[in-house]
Amino acid sequence: MNRDVKIQIASNTAKSIYEAYPNLWERFGERGFLRTEEDNMHHLDHLETAFELQDQQVFIDYSKWLETVLTSRNVETALIVDNFERLIKVLPGNVNAKEEEFMIACLACANKELSAR
Repeated sequence: MNRDVKIQIASNTAKSIYEAYPNLWERFGERGFLRTEEDNMHHLDHLETAFELQDQQVFIDYSKWLETVLTSRNVETALIVDNFERLIKVLPGNVNAKEEEFMIACLACANKELSAR
């Protein structure tokens, strides 16, 4: 994935989350918003790694670890699931078809795992 595309996806996803949940500004402020952008870059990096390895478990393991870290910082699992849903919607057209199919499957599997916990 092109780095500029990745930055755009991460930024737009963070903006859409903070627009949908304006209370996040009160809870986490500007620093939280910047962390959300950074987190989305990490999500995309891990999706790319999983794709390169052709191993969905890489991303699923990352998502479980992420949940542990973020919930310890008072970020609800539902926000992680929501974030992944937003990525599912934005990936089409921004990555090639094989990456798109694989990455969307990873995100959907991760959401299934996180929602079952």
